[in-house]
Amino acid sequence: MLFLTAIAAAPISALAADTTFRSSSNVVSVYATVSDAHRRLVPDLTERDFEVVDNGTTQPLTVFFREVQPFTLVTLLDTSASMTGNLPVLRRAAMALIAGLRPEDRALVGAFGDTVEFSDAFSSDHAELADAVQTLCPNGTTRLYDALLAGLDRLRGIGGRRVIVVFTDGEDTNSKASLKKVVARAAAEETMVYAIGLTKARAFGQKGAKVYDYDRIDQGLKRLAEETGGGYFEVRSADDLAPTFARVAEELHSQYVLGFEPAAFDGRTHTLHVRLLQPGMTARARRTYVAAQP
Repeated sequence: MLFLTAIAAAPISALAADTTFRSSSNVVSVYATVSDAHRRLVPDLTERDFEVVDNGTTQPLTVFFREVQPFTLVTLLDTSASMTGNLPVLRRAAMALIAGLRPEDRALVGAFGDTVEFSDAFSSDHAELADAVQTLCPNGTTRLYDALLAGLDRLRGIGGRRVIVVFTDGEDTNSKASLKKVVARAAAEETMVYAIGLTKARAFGQKGAKVYDYDRIDQGLKRLAEETGGGYFEVRSADDLAPTFARVAEELHSQYVLGFEPAAFDGRTHTLHVRLLQPGMTARARRTYVAAQP
């Protein structure tokens, strides 16, 4: 089975006038987010600024897009008991993400605590999505990995770009699913994952000599984001949540699409690396793909 999301193998110049992705089974596509040393997004690079390395070998690009591409999104919001005091701030943050969606994007609102729940259907209607966000209620433990698998289930079979944005204020508890399974499925199904964590300060020691530490955010989320080419953000103030969710929407509309034809379809998992030829810039992109037969 071919898991590659790709577009027609046509010369870059022939695609320059079109802004919509076309599917093809013999081109590997890679979405890349580029930022400079100050974390500012860089939107104006050309194909000559990129190299894509497949299992250690640089591949010539046959596809290059920097136009905005639509996506289908599942947002997973932690509504466990620890979020009780911060739910109003989380609702406002989720609204910042929804406000950044374009008419061609579709989203589904999900929440997890003791259970994992979703809004009725994928929608492009901001008001409908906002109504779903307003129904979030605190609810027990943190079944983070189960929620991620449920989000992947909802995206299965949907064409085009697939994205999960997950928020939590802690570590997984009580999930039946494992991190290993979540990472494997997200990578194989080419689903980009963005993770946002809210840490809480805790004070230690005597009055006047207190030392502050912060609760841990599930470190599996950072690995998941890195493997799938998404982003990982950790914030220490609930007031920073809305700008962070807005940043995610901005990134999803500022990514490059790079495509190449593999030298061989050997059925194996290949490593991917996106290099930038201009100094001072970094690119985030998925790290693997399966070279299955077309």
